Amino acid sequence: MSKKDCGNHDTFWCSCKIKKKYRKILIGLAILIVLVLLAILIVWLALRPTKPQYYLQDMIVYNLNLTGPTYLSTTIQVTLKSHNPNDHIGIYYDKLDVYAIYKGQQITIPTELPTQYQGHDDVSIWSPYLYGIDVPLAPYLTVALEQDEAAGYVLIQVRVEGRLRWKVGTWISGHYHIDVNCPAFLTVGGDGAGDHGFHYKPVTQCNVEV
Repeated sequence: MSKKDCGNHDTFWCSCKIKKKYRKILIGLAILIVLVLLAILIVWLALRPTKPQYYLQDMIVYNLNLTGPTYLSTTIQVTLKSHNPNDHIGIYYDKLDVYAIYKGQQITIPTELPTQYQGHDDVSIWSPYLYGIDVPLAPYLTVALEQDEAAGYVLIQVRVEGRLRWKVGTWISGHYHIDVNCPAFLTVGGDGAGDHGFHYKPVTQCNVEV
């Protein structure tokens, strides 16, 4: 913009110069932000974070009793192992809830695990108790549970849900939802059933979705 474009007045001329200066600063800042975001994206793609691995190491069923025609009470202790397989990426667990499911219905209230940071290639182990008192069951589930126990086996899913963040160097990502599903195959009675009538047999690694 020329001096003539500013109306040949010193005040307008100075205003035009200031506007040009601010425009250059804003363009420079925009380019810098784009370069920083691009660098973060390149590092992120290069490192390719792998989702954590979960294992249900043990499960003790202290009781799994029908307390009425359609009510269930249970106390379970589970031992969960979590492994961060990444060599250069840490994980912040900001919230994790654990609960048990039988044939699609939640049978315990969520138990919250302590928040923590899991470093590179670190392992965490939790042993929470899961409680359900007089949990209403659909009538068909009451029948199904009685049939499963009579047959000598019960399949329960242990679920972990929560939020995590990835840490790469000094950069920390936003929150990601984590959903873990661990199948627990219980045999009823027989050898190894213990004092409470149930025996847990580890089957497979838990399924993890992030």
